[in-house]
Amino acid sequence: MSKKLKVTAVAGSTSRPSRTLTLVEEIVARLGQHLPIELNLIELGELGPDLGASLSYDSIKPAVRKAIDDIESADFLIFATPVYRGSYTGLLKHLFDLVHYEALIDVPVLLAATGGSLRHSLVIEHQLRPLFSFFQSVTLPVGVYATENEFTNYKISNEALDQRIDLAIERALPFLKHRELATPEAAEATAKLVASAS
Repeated sequence: MSKKLKVTAVAGSTSRPSRTLTLVEEIVARLGQHLPIELNLIELGELGPDLGASLSYDSIKPAVRKAIDDIESADFLIFATPVYRGSYTGLLKHLFDLVHYEALIDVPVLLAATGGSLRHSLVIEHQLRPLFSFFQSVTLPVGVYATENEFTNYKISNEALDQRIDLAIERALPFLKHRELATPEAAEATAKLVASAS
């Protein structure tokens, strides 16, 4: 039996209700239609006070430590942020300043962002990909950018956005299938096949 894919989703909004959180939840829901997943959801708004007080590795609060552990142990990371001044939020950057620089090597990351208009639509390419390039992560080929007018009462109400989410999931699946199938049983079976062939 295949294991559940450990998914950590980071919603970088500090407010509720949140279009960024809505986008994250929709991405996760659609991913769950294709693969068995175990979700750890990190909401920056809930983490904010403790995160602001975690000024060094020695002063990290327990809730922040759990968030970092969830990020560092993820099979798949979803990173979504509202756009502020053309980039991700400073508090979100602070969270990832506390993540070990080698913890996300080769981890697939789906990038997403929400903004007031198309003016910020390149934030995924110009701001988010460079961050995860530093971590040597595998940023997936299709990210999801959503504008304010694609939501109604903080719910997705735009067919084009629906299609972009579906495309992002479709393009993500080949990067995730091998992780989802990488159970101890599968590894043992592979080892037996290799041994019998030698």
